[in-house]
Amino acid sequence: MLGNKDAVATLAVKDLAAARKFYEGVLGLKQIDAEGDEVVVYASGNSRINVYRSRYAGTNQATALTWTVDDVEDEVRALKAKGVSFEHYDMPGVELQGDLHVTGDMKVAWFKDPDGNILNIINR
Repeated sequence: MLGNKDAVATLAVKDLAAARKFYEGVLGLKQIDAEGDEVVVYASGNSRINVYRSRYAGTNQATALTWTVDDVEDEVRALKAKGVSFEHYDMPGVELQGDLHVTGDMKVAWFKDPDGNILNIINR
């Protein structure tokens, strides 16, 4: 069935123009498709991300999208230089080191897009 098919992340936003500035200008994603003024499709590695206009944008209170990176600290520095603010969460067994949540060898940093979608980077 679906176990051998690619999946696409789908993120709701209220303001597609602001989302484009963030996803393209801040995160460096490349637009590969669009459906009028309602949906923008981005490439991210071998994945696709659909960003679409919705009145329900910003209502998800859980992580919506994760990127696995080689060097979380380097990515955090680069994103901070572009004005990204990082979220800090109090989680059992996890130590906050600056903007990084650390447990064992795992390092994670969470941030939000302009509509409040929770995104993160991790170094598994």
